Amino acid sequence: MLPSLIFFDLDKTLAASKQPLTPEMAQLLSKLLARTNVAIISGGKFSQLKEQVADQLPEGTVLDHLFILPTSGAALYAFLEGRWQAVYEERLTDAQAQSICTTLETAMRETGIVDLASHSYGDRIEFRGAEVTLSALGQEAPIAEKEAWDPDGSKKRTLHDALVPMLPEYDVKTGGSTSIDVTLKGINKAYGIRKLCEYRSYIIADTMYIGDALYPGGNDEVVKETGIRTQQVKDPEDTMRVIGELLAG
Repeated sequence: MLPSLIFFDLDKTLAASKQPLTPEMAQLLSKLLARTNVAIISGGKFSQLKEQVADQLPEGTVLDHLFILPTSGAALYAFLEGRWQAVYEERLTDAQAQSICTTLETAMRETGIVDLASHSYGDRIEFRGAEVTLSALGQEAPIAEKEAWDPDGSKKRTLHDALVPMLPEYDVKTGGSTSIDVTLKGINKAYGIRKLCEYRSYIIADTMYIGDALYPGGNDEVVKETGIRTQQVKDPEDTMRVIGELLAG
């Protein structure tokens, strides 16, 4: 029996970093949405997640069954009355965002992890409304360079560990291949899971989370505190296998 709601991480779970779903993945998700509810939860902003996922789904997909939780669960969007609408959004104030940006810049200089004299593919720091994100190589860095920058995750961990005591009033979490995400305290993927389940009266024990980083220190690990059933995957190809098994079960 399919879970009543299945949460998916995005980068390295459903798609390559900041890349759209492949046609094969889009078809599988469409089949899943015909039979149950699906939520996408990731550090990206809403427009990015919509472009990567919702806009790639084939015509006729049941979008009423799809939920998008951008900025690490700090916001929730549902397809209501024929359009995407925000159910909630825990926004940072401009003053909070500026303070976080200044701290991120300080941490980059003090740790030396990011070479600020090197070329940046777009802005290194982006304010996403509910979140501030540091992308070490810039927001638009090529996938190959992002994957080569920190293959074992040690650089991100060093930045994360430096930032936590500098930003005690916020949640600091590792994001994608090269990113660090900062939100209000307590706002994370576990928060997003609880909020969506409360909004639609789902029982968390009847839902499921699928992600590539559920291991200790991974950016999906926090969801385990909700008691949700989890499934670790290696990459989008592995995710397609899991979805196939769910549909066949």
